[in-house]
Amino acid sequence: MKNNIFPKDFLWGGAIAACQSEGSWNINKGLSVADLAIKYDKTVSRYERKLVTQKKLDNLLKETDTKKFPKRFGIDFYNYFEQDIKMCADMGFKVFRLSIAWTRIFPNGDEMHPNEHGLNFYDKVINSIVQNGMQPLVTINHFDMPVNLVTKYGGWKNRKLIDFYLKFAEVIFNRYHKQVKYWISFNEINGARFNVFYSTGLVKDSSDNHLQDCYQAAHHQFIATALARKKIHEYRNDAMMGCMVAKFTTYPATCKPEDVIEAQENERLDNFYFIDPLIRGKYPSYAKRFWKENNINLNILKGDLQLLEQNPCDYLAFSYYMSSISAANKENLEETEGNLKSTFKNPHLKASEWGWQIDPIGLRYTLNQLYDRYQTPLFIVENGIGAEDDFVNGKIEDDYRIEYLKTHIEQIKEAILDGVELLGYTTWSSIDIISSGTSEMRKRYGFIYVDLNDSGKGTLGRYPKKSYYWYKDLILNNGDNN
Repeated sequence: MKNNIFPKDFLWGGAIAACQSEGSWNINKGLSVADLAIKYDKTVSRYERKLVTQKKLDNLLKETDTKKFPKRFGIDFYNYFEQDIKMCADMGFKVFRLSIAWTRIFPNGDEMHPNEHGLNFYDKVINSIVQNGMQPLVTINHFDMPVNLVTKYGGWKNRKLIDFYLKFAEVIFNRYHKQVKYWISFNEINGARFNVFYSTGLVKDSSDNHLQDCYQAAHHQFIATALARKKIHEYRNDAMMGCMVAKFTTYPATCKPEDVIEAQENERLDNFYFIDPLIRGKYPSYAKRFWKENNINLNILKGDLQLLEQNPCDYLAFSYYMSSISAANKENLEETEGNLKSTFKNPHLKASEWGWQIDPIGLRYTLNQLYDRYQTPLFIVENGIGAEDDFVNGKIEDDYRIEYLKTHIEQIKEAILDGVELLGYTTWSSIDIISSGTSEMRKRYGFIYVDLNDSGKGTLGRYPKKSYYWYKDLILNNGDNN
């Protein structure tokens, strides 16, 4: 049973995001929320990094020192995309995950007509992916909505954004449906809970009930996803629209019943609340209690719930980097960093340089948990380790990355043997890009090293790491050299 575990058509690949890679932020493009992200180091708390008040937003918009915003420059994928895509194809990628910057197609988000310059750029990018023998996996919105939709409309709490999003989606569906089968509506849609400004455009002090705004915004994104799924199937019958979450896998700190209930509550609110409407077509049963206890009164229009029920997503995509623990009494638990939110240390696990708990077995657990619950195809679209890579004599010996990926892929094999239906696996990331959470270059994820430092200096040369050749061999053998 250990031989030929992965299907012949398994989609091996890697991922990037437009807002972290492209650069050229002021060339035929509008200002996005990602363009307002300042570089931080590990000494700045996650709360401070994520919190955006009206005063902070005003100051960011007035800032004239563009070097404070690394995502505006990225790794210059805008000019290097042909080389980058070719290097990934040479690794043997079957699929290349990317996002299309909303602000390149509709710079302000509410224009009547799309920007042809932006479409021409993605014509070339997507053609390059296809011509190099890879399938494009396109994320429609990856933490980079137009700033104008924040300042003029208040972000996703405003239902008007559904129409703006659908106009954007239909333009790219019409343009690329023949080349693109796989789509994702929103990157980590549960960012409405953990990454509020960059996911929904909500400003913390813009209303008297910020929490309600967050969940109203999520509801609007659910509706936008259902409508986008309906629309893409009008263009292409075999198209697959996926929803995506940042999967927070939580264990109880002990077998104490209160800890088990606390961990269950975390799983429900962090994950299932955001998946159920998009896969099951309805809100989970505990949502009503959560809304009542938190003074949340969602404006759900007639027909919304029917729309969700009739347009479930075709697959469930998720990112998995780590697991965490939870307990009813948190006084004796030590905090550590994690993807999108801080968590608590598991004494049985090692951690990365950035404090992320490394848990390969947790990926098998997660795959089984999600497949048991939803019985729909799964797609791991982000998995990887951020680290400081040493570039010595033209080489990067990143054995720690190989070990991380190797142990996780071993657990993916076990999950497939368990009966999980898995479409593919795209690592985060295919090439070094600007970090999403801290906007630094020092925290690297890719198979390809980019000569660029945190100060924005470097040749921008691209160099394969040791992991590049390891992953190439893995794909060549369809996962069997692991």
